[in-house]
Amino acid sequence: QVQLVESGGGLVQAGGSLRLSCAASGSIFRINIMGWYRQAPGKQRDLVAVITSGGSTNYADSVKGRFTISRDNAKNTVYLQMNSLKPEDTAVYYCNIYAMDSDYRGYGYWGQGTQVTVSS
Repeated sequence: QVQLVESGGGLVQAGGSLRLSCAASGSIFRINIMGWYRQAPGKQRDLVAVITSGGSTNYADSVKGRFTISRDNAKNTVYLQMNSLKPEDTAVYYCNIYAMDSDYRGYGYWGQGTQVTVSS
């Protein structure tokens, strides 16, 4: 069993900042990839940013230069620092990890989602 607990969402004015956190716990041997996705009402869930175990990152074009993803491997936690927020960033943000158990079997897991609302 693996659990992902997200925190840090909320309401912020345009131009403001928020920091999301996602802590993974349970039967985890190694977490290869950690990432954040978001889903606005009536839209599909889209990638925001991902980070590998080695620290390589990839961002959606719409957030480059404003968002920063990072991870603490010792704590199995991934963060998303969001600056210069825009109303179009409003969405439910989901944490996602791809982790391996002690038998080296890989599985994907999703967090429960945290609401981010940016007012204009």
